Amino acid sequence: MSQKDVILTAEGLKKLQDEIDYLSTTKRDEVAQRIKEAREFGDISENSEYDDAKNEQAMLERRITQLQEKLSRARVVRTSEIATDRVQLGAIITLRDLEDDEVVKYTLVGSAEANPMEGRVSNESPLGQGIMGRRVGEVVTVPAPVGSVRYEILEIGV
Repeated sequence: MSQKDVILTAEGLKKLQDEIDYLSTTKRDEVAQRIKEAREFGDISENSEYDDAKNEQAMLERRITQLQEKLSRARVVRTSEIATDRVQLGAIITLRDLEDDEVVKYTLVGSAEANPMEGRVSNESPLGQGIMGRRVGEVVTVPAPVGSVRYEILEIGV
């Protein structure tokens, strides 16, 4: 696995820690209970409930390990570190699509916490790469699935 830093906002760090906590406690206990109940059915050599529970346990442990590894490589972008003179990680950017005049707002985040449906765009995405380091008033052209989209940067906030 890559040893590249995982860039997170403070909110992204909290979500990651919360997921690790949930999986390590509540979910682990639930799976252990399922294994215990499946054992009570008797012969585990032909017990599909037991096999399913053990498989779930293996997947759970793998997920916890992945998240802990990600946490160990986390680099947090603090709100206090974000300047608003140029687009950078953690900034909230307001853009106008110059073709249809639609105004959109995104938070620029690392790929680990990107979710465009929630307005969280990765710095590694075409849009993220196109606006990174730019200033208010600049126009950027971003490659899109069909052609390209031109945006004007209206505001950079925190």
